[in-house]
Amino acid sequence: MISISGSHVLLLDWVTGRYVNRSLKRAIMFKEYLGNSSDVFSLIGAIATGAFAFKVTLGFVRFFTVHFLSGALGLSANLRKGGAWAVVTGCTDGIGKAYAEQLAARGLNIVLISRTLSKLEEMAKQVEEKFKVSTQIIATDFARSDIYDEIESKLATLDIGVLVNNVGTSYDHPEFFAEVDSPDFVRRMINMNCISVAKMTRIVLPKMVQKKAGFIINIGSSAGARPTPLLGLYSGTKAFVDYFSQSLQSEYSGSGVVIQSVRPYFVVSKLSKFRKPSVFVPSPTTFVKNALNTIGVQAVTTGYWAHSIQDMYISLIPIVFGKSFLMQARKRALKKKAANNKSE
Repeated sequence: MISISGSHVLLLDWVTGRYVNRSLKRAIMFKEYLGNSSDVFSLIGAIATGAFAFKVTLGFVRFFTVHFLSGALGLSANLRKGGAWAVVTGCTDGIGKAYAEQLAARGLNIVLISRTLSKLEEMAKQVEEKFKVSTQIIATDFARSDIYDEIESKLATLDIGVLVNNVGTSYDHPEFFAEVDSPDFVRRMINMNCISVAKMTRIVLPKMVQKKAGFIINIGSSAGARPTPLLGLYSGTKAFVDYFSQSLQSEYSGSGVVIQSVRPYFVVSKLSKFRKPSVFVPSPTTFVKNALNTIGVQAVTTGYWAHSIQDMYISLIPIVFGKSFLMQARKRALKKKAANNKSE
């Protein structure tokens, strides 16, 4: 035990008192030096608080305007001004099918490009009967890279005003890159998710620039907005779509051509494996109706109001938590796969 004598206590009180008095004197001197301007700190705090409140309010107004008022206020683009035809890739299911239908509903003729001829023929018949527009079909496999001369030839005589680059592929389930059990995995994903976007854009863009009108809508993913572990290659390919789109939009600003990057979260489709719509997982039609109203308003968009809310919150979550969620999804998928194999 340490013993402290009375004299030491007095000395400690004296030193402490001197330190406190000195600090108080300095504070008083600082106050006297600034005078009434010492309230500047309160003013800075008030300005910072006001700026934050203004930013939040502006964000809310922008959010509400983009997703709920842009169509009614006439802010979104008139897609028919680009030309008489719209081209949609990957159009027989999900988001692509909804884009084809909604563009036809706006009076555009539709070129449907996908892999399966029978599905394309059925889709074309439905679109023509329901929306009273013309259609053309091109059956091709975007997993290949030698298809674009034929596509360009078939599109050459059409007045194309809208291109929707929607075709794409993803993982069967979240997985470590080295453990993906598919020999064609890398080639297929890069061809379908990246090469298709660049090649189709290269086919239609020159004429759009020449006539100073046109719209290119590139369907990316929220997974391309930030690194996504266990979906690494998919995330990388969709990041390409996003950066490619934003770069071209900057290149061609003022040209009359609009290039939009769409980064949705989950939508009901075979690709997402969601079967029932909800507030945060809309049906393809609900999603596309909202997304089309953002063209000409947002160069980069989630496409849907609830996805914008998701995007705001997920951007605050560290990647490690996203990885934990995907690890759980991987575990469930592997367990289900093992059970299916056992039952067979």
